[in-house]
Amino acid sequence: QVQLVESGGGVVQAGGSLRLSCAASGRIFNSYAMGWFRQAPGKEREFVGAITSGGGTGGSAINYARSMKERFTISRDNAKSIAYLEMNSLKPEDTAVYYCAARPIGRTEFDYWGQGTQVTVSS
Repeated sequence: QVQLVESGGGVVQAGGSLRLSCAASGRIFNSYAMGWFRQAPGKEREFVGAITSGGGTGGSAINYARSMKERFTISRDNAKSIAYLEMNSLKPEDTAVYYCAARPIGRTEFDYWGQGTQVTVSS
């Protein structure tokens, strides 16, 4: 099992940037792919992107939701057990609670979730 804690959310003006962190504890971090999701008020949870474990020699593969690929960057530091979501050129419609999640190798679902961190983009 792994425990996840997000941080780095806050209020930012449109056009600004934020970097969210997801600190993991428990099982070996590079046993998990890490994903980022968000949920805006009144809307369903939305996939932002995900990064594979990166524990092998091939490094990590990353995929993004199409609408976020140009502005968002996902990375991870396996030595520190932290995943990151860098968000640039933020828009008011990016306002949401952002969650990180962990998917064990070999699984298709994200089994572990953080508590979320609020991001508010003011116009």
